[in-house]
Amino acid sequence: MSSSSVNELFALVDDAVPSVGRTLVAPIRGVAFWTAVALPFLYLPLLATGLQSSAVRTAFGALVLANAVALLVGHSYARE
Repeated sequence: MSSSSVNELFALVDDAVPSVGRTLVAPIRGVAFWTAVALPFLYLPLLATGLQSSAVRTAFGALVLANAVALLVGHSYARE
């Protein structure tokens, strides 16, 4: 998905959300943005100890997935 198509998708979502909903969406985007910033720091202990066990690999995969979701949701935080 190109950057322009992602921006078009976010523009469609912004148009679909009424102004009352925007007051709820803005804090969610802010939390998602800062979560996306902080999550990579949790990778470090997992990578330092190694990814030998399946539980650690599952946790690492879950963190990567959570980071990707947080990046998508918080992408347009403070753009205006």
